[in-house]
Amino acid sequence: MSKTLITSYLVLLGLLFTGNLYAQEVEVELGPDQIGLNETWTIKISVANEKIKSYDQFPEIQGFQKQGTSQSSSMNVINGQVTSSHSFIQYYKPARKGTFTLPAFSMTVNGKSIDVQGKNITVGDAVSNQSSAGSSFDPFADFYNRSAGEPEYVEVEDEAFFSVTVDKEEVFAGEGFNLTLAFYMSENNQAPFNFYKPGDQLDQVLKKIKPANVWEENYNISNIEPEQVSINGKRWVRYKVYEATFFPFSEGKIEIPSIPWEMIKYRVAKNPVYFNASRQEDFKTFYSAPKTITVKPLPAHPLKNEVVVGQFQLRENITELEVETGQGFDYNFGITGIGNINAISEPRRISTQNLNTYDPNVRQQINRGYGRVSGIKEFNYYITINEASEVDLGKSFEWIYFDPARAVYDTLRPSAKIHVVGESKVNQAISSQRLGGIYDRISSADNEFLNEEYKYYFTTAINLLLLASVVFLAVVIIRKK
Repeated sequence: MSKTLITSYLVLLGLLFTGNLYAQEVEVELGPDQIGLNETWTIKISVANEKIKSYDQFPEIQGFQKQGTSQSSSMNVINGQVTSSHSFIQYYKPARKGTFTLPAFSMTVNGKSIDVQGKNITVGDAVSNQSSAGSSFDPFADFYNRSAGEPEYVEVEDEAFFSVTVDKEEVFAGEGFNLTLAFYMSENNQAPFNFYKPGDQLDQVLKKIKPANVWEENYNISNIEPEQVSINGKRWVRYKVYEATFFPFSEGKIEIPSIPWEMIKYRVAKNPVYFNASRQEDFKTFYSAPKTITVKPLPAHPLKNEVVVGQFQLRENITELEVETGQGFDYNFGITGIGNINAISEPRRISTQNLNTYDPNVRQQINRGYGRVSGIKEFNYYITINEASEVDLGKSFEWIYFDPARAVYDTLRPSAKIHVVGESKVNQAISSQRLGGIYDRISSADNEFLNEEYKYYFTTAINLLLLASVVFLAVVIIRKK
């Protein structure tokens, strides 16, 4: 290898690593004015000295059908200066002969808006690709033609599917079921795929599959990440696009229809040649199988329409405590488990003497993962007891729920016991309470007795006045008759 060639390579490598490139330039190039019925017409966008990171959809042309895209890139070193070019080409196939108009349009490429003038495109008879009879034989013609022309693309058989899955097909009213939308590819799949507008597609899909009359806990998938799963002993790559747990409020059937999901599936060049794209963009729509979830009613119970359905346990922060009468203390009634944590209401307070409570402070934490919703909801009470005794909090609080795994109603009761010592504070507690109303005016009211004779004369006068009114009314009625 000559010194000049080695020097050129070193210059090229140095400039590549230092990024010494010209400023970005964007061009949009339209195809010819005339083509044959069997030829394709193109729109090409080119960016100099930078990769194409984003671009708008190519325009639709009346009388033509889009036939996918291809991409290419090139790089030159001239006098030590490196220039590069990256291109995307949209192909259009004419549907019939005639003259068609491409209106003026604009495209945004890498954040830069480009205005493009329209043009008329004339589609004539099919053009023959055969050489004239008198042409001389060129041994390199086949190489040049394949390099300059459009390569032949073929579709690769795929091993992939789109699925809507649920973890339960039968639940009780109020019991959660998990629903997942995902695209699956076998580890042996050879067909290249990419996602096509997943956000827009998901918005339309959710309008069809979201059940009515349910509480939704969305897992909020922001990035579509691959994960390895095994199905019937075979390994697949799963791409989740949506996951949520639904808690139905009432019995019945929830129908989830077949869902279409469109993916970009690339066609691969049959004979890839230098500087031509090795694949061409195409589309394939997958369809999921429909699903039906049966929602069963809860068994008969006085609190059937109020209880939460799930698997729960009680978590207390005290088991035994000694306090003095009138001394306040905190008690935390925590409900933890799997189910609709948002729907958990405070425990029922059983009225007992000498135990005073106030409205609790509430804190909750919800975890969404591994196909279920779990968490904890805590009710923190401030309690005072005014009489010395042994107080079992299990007789003061209870929380009833329905366990779908055992299909039974169950009750959570505290196990904490409070040992209260000291003198009785019952009377002191009563005197410290503000009774309100007339009791607030006791200290300022006059305490002199009223004369009962005045009350007697006043009552007699009122009765005589009422009697006179009745007599007068009777006389008026008689005279009118």
